Amino acid sequence: MNRTRYMKPPQWWSPKLSPAWIRFWKPFRKRRCVYEQRLVEVEVRGLEHVREAVDKGCGVLITPNHSSHADCFALYEAADQLGLPFYVMVAWQVFHQGGWLKQLILRHHGCFSVDREGTDFNALRKAREVLESQPYPLAIFPEGEVYHINDRITPFREGPAAIALLAARKGSRPVVCVPCAMRFLYVEDPTPKLEELMGELERALLWRPRPDLTLHQRIYHVAEAVLALKEIEFLGETRRGPVPERIAHLIEFIVGRIEARYGLDPSGATVPERVKTLRREAIKQLEELPEEDPRRAPLEEDLDDVFLVVQAFSYPGDYVAEQPSIERIAETLDKFEEDVLPAETAAIRGARRATVTFGEPVPVAAEKSEKMTPATLTRTLEARVQALLDEDLPGVSDKGPCPPRT
Repeated sequence: MNRTRYMKPPQWWSPKLSPAWIRFWKPFRKRRCVYEQRLVEVEVRGLEHVREAVDKGCGVLITPNHSSHADCFALYEAADQLGLPFYVMVAWQVFHQGGWLKQLILRHHGCFSVDREGTDFNALRKAREVLESQPYPLAIFPEGEVYHINDRITPFREGPAAIALLAARKGSRPVVCVPCAMRFLYVEDPTPKLEELMGELERALLWRPRPDLTLHQRIYHVAEAVLALKEIEFLGETRRGPVPERIAHLIEFIVGRIEARYGLDPSGATVPERVKTLRREAIKQLEELPEEDPRRAPLEEDLDDVFLVVQAFSYPGDYVAEQPSIERIAETLDKFEEDVLPAETAAIRGARRATVTFGEPVPVAAEKSEKMTPATLTRTLEARVQALLDEDLPGVSDKGPCPPRT
């Protein structure tokens, strides 16, 4: 996964959404889409759900899954086909790491920054204002991170649902949430290049490449090796048992140890929620210390450790074994490339197409109710997006993915 800097944001980047500028930037965006993300086709389904909600005067919150760095390109292709721009909430690090031109282009496309580890009142106010009064939809990625797991939803954060509920209760128009599922499939076989990447990974572990084994087998050999190294680092020994159980145990050990030191009680929170809380606490303590203070070192190590937790959480452990499709193999190797080699961003090793599917809107109740809380709305949206992904299983379409050569 991509490592981003965790600290208090230096500023807030507001949106400057401009349909005219979006039309101007469109050729450049499409060029990047093809040459950087190898995304040659985007099929959009269910646009009528978004169009009808907008025509009825609703505030519209779109909640897509977030499995790829190409997600925003695919989402904005859907906006082009809809004929309406989207506002998009984006992690502040995306703005911070880009130059002024990238920042301007993002703002022209309706993007505004958010501090995911803190309480970002500027972002919350803007999101509410869009849902309460703006004529264009707002898109927020509830998973928060790019997990490179296209077939499975990781736990949604409750923030987007809370924003929608607040806008529905405080605003003067109805608000709906539109679940959105995005899937990426290869239209050319990336296997030869994936085999080259696997050889690099094996050599990085001081192994001889094993082209006599399938990519599926080699992936689990590398996974076992990296997991064993981390178990020795944190637990002092390697464990036995299924990979998913070993990953879960390592995560719990690391997170639990830091929570105990900070005096925090997870109280049934998901791993992403626990990580967010720990990051927030570490950043808060770091802000109170001068740069040269030696007490900063263990806090910075804690941030490194919770990043490792997010990395480990992104590997279900049975993802490729359950269905060794070329997409799942490529996604896992993408993560290895970023986590083991490490590359800043994984290279895309074959042309791809995407499907963007919008589901039926979920009305957001304007009155407080035990049946619609941030938690219940979040679980509903999570289930709806997963159902949309399940409906579009690889191989169903006659333009399905290339079969793996493993």
